[in-house]
Amino acid sequence: MAERGPAVLRHPAAAPLAVAAAGLAGAAYLYGTNPHEPGHLLPQCPVRYVTGLLCPACGGTRMVYDLMHGQFAAAWHDNRVLLLAAPFALVLLGRWFVEGLRGRRWRPRLKPRTQALILGIAVTWTVVRNLH
Repeated sequence: MAERGPAVLRHPAAAPLAVAAAGLAGAAYLYGTNPHEPGHLLPQCPVRYVTGLLCPACGGTRMVYDLMHGQFAAAWHDNRVLLLAAPFALVLLGRWFVEGLRGRRWRPRLKPRTQALILGIAVTWTVVRNLH
């Protein structure tokens, strides 16, 4: 069976590079766009829009904006759990990219207990933040 598309798009580093480029482009736009003020072209959380409840990631855009502007206390206030999880996500993205540059496809393997822990933290965080 013949492979389709340019070889560069099939390279294992193409996907993590595209994700990193999209993240950097989004961060560049966000740097000059204060999400604490209304009237900007920023996506709304679909969960909050439909239910009125905060999802586990609500406040993430404001958190990233505050981090980029050195406002660590404000970032903590925006979303504590996401702030604590962000370094792990960046390490996973970095590993994905490095493995791709080495010509290897990589996917993190999470044990069922780890998956259950992550889900439990997300559900607990959602409940706690919507009770306040």
